[in-house]
Amino acid sequence: MKNALIYILLLATLLPTVSQWGTIAYYNVNKAYIARVLCENRDKPQLHCDGQCYLAKQLKAQQDRQDKETTERVNNTPVIQLFCQDNLLFNFDRYYPLLVSVAFSAYHSSAYTAPVQKLFHPPQA
Repeated sequence: MKNALIYILLLATLLPTVSQWGTIAYYNVNKAYIARVLCENRDKPQLHCDGQCYLAKQLKAQQDRQDKETTERVNNTPVIQLFCQDNLLFNFDRYYPLLVSVAFSAYHSSAYTAPVQKLFHPPQA
């Protein structure tokens, strides 16, 4: 049962590609009939079309159908908005007093000064 499901899903995935192959296979099997009856250039044998114009028309029509189906599918897909610009407005004014309040820390010393002036100075010649 599991293998059958795998083959069905694989066939469904490859169906657009296989359908073009089917059209080409149909052309190769019925080449004589298409060249004799369906070819647009059957009265001009010097062109050696042999029904390739019919094959090109069929492949073009099939491609147009697939493009139309894809366009319809894309146009009919619902749009889910995951990003909302209005919720990004945030004002810190209300929370400023809470952010400014300094918690007591025994390790905090306001008298300490880093030796920045001694380390960072222009080179002397």
